[in-house]
Amino acid sequence: MSEPRRTPRRRIGIVCYPTFGGSGVVATELGLNLIRRGHEVHFVCYAVPLRLREYHQNLYYHVVEVLPYPLFKYSPYDLALASTLVDVVKKHELDLVHVHYAVPHAISAHLAREMAGEKHAFKTVTTLHGTDITIVGAERSYRVATEFGLRKSDGVTAVSDSLAATTRRLFGNETPIEVIPNSVNLERFRPRKNRREARRRLARPGEKIIAHASNFRPVKRVHDVVKVFRKIREKVPARLIMLGDGPEMSKVVSLVDRYGLRQSVTFFGPIEDIENVLPYADMFLLPTGKPGESFGLAALESMACGVPVISTRLGGTPEVVVHEETGFLCDVGDVECMAAMAVSALTDPRRLRKLGNAARRRAERLYDPADITALYESYYERILAS
Repeated sequence: MSEPRRTPRRRIGIVCYPTFGGSGVVATELGLNLIRRGHEVHFVCYAVPLRLREYHQNLYYHVVEVLPYPLFKYSPYDLALASTLVDVVKKHELDLVHVHYAVPHAISAHLAREMAGEKHAFKTVTTLHGTDITIVGAERSYRVATEFGLRKSDGVTAVSDSLAATTRRLFGNETPIEVIPNSVNLERFRPRKNRREARRRLARPGEKIIAHASNFRPVKRVHDVVKVFRKIREKVPARLIMLGDGPEMSKVVSLVDRYGLRQSVTFFGPIEDIENVLPYADMFLLPTGKPGESFGLAALESMACGVPVISTRLGGTPEVVVHEETGFLCDVGDVECMAAMAVSALTDPRRLRKLGNAARRRAERLYDPADITALYESYYERILAS
């Protein structure tokens, strides 16, 4: 059953990267929640987003076709996106286009608005997710373009106070930013009963299950996951489950082999139904390095499953994970601290259960999809009225 609509029915375009990363997941879940609340949503991407697994009469998908032309060393995705947006706006009379990840989506949205003309005017909202500001946007070759895209957006949101502060520091305090945190699907990501049979499929009897999920980029410090797990295994029988894929995969596999851990590590790749694995883990590791997680969606999804999180005191993660209440926070690269925290909980069933229950409660209290979607709806209305 659809949730009651609290604002006028709107036609909304959503632009995101359709990959395993958090920005695409957040954008897709938001779009689905908007549809459930009666809005018409148009996804504009170069591929179907991984989490777009539902069908609704008000859901539309428009593919961005990038021309593979020999003259181009790198195909101009940003221009193809702008052209596709113009076509969608003209055919469906969108009220607003919400782009996720500033580069190059904010600029493509502005270009599309200029190309469409006043007759097909629409508002634009840009949501910042982290590395689009802290890594890509901070690079000299993209800084001016990123600043331009933010300035030309009718509204800018960030997923954490930390990211908003970083954006203002990099691009000026005059940048108005609305902080709207990510949400988590509390039905999909939830603790599971009858865990014994599922755990038997994932690990040997008596093994604790340690999980990690990411896009395996250098900033995720996936090698620290392996190092922490090695130290955990010195004290506790355990299995490491790795979810995702990316540029650091081959290095991680080599490190697993060097430590002789191949029989205790399972690589699942970028699976779509991560919610069928996380609830059976005992602990989730997210040892991100600088500049840190802007929010830590994977950490929140684990918490919603009742799984404590061990992460670093950087970025927006401390806004999600409460030290010694829903998990533990250590300094970047402090493998000893992470391993010690993990062992202290894994060897104390009562404490582990208390951490997991608190994690679920925090997810329910602060990151309910209905509440977060309502914040976006309210923000859209403010932007459309401006």
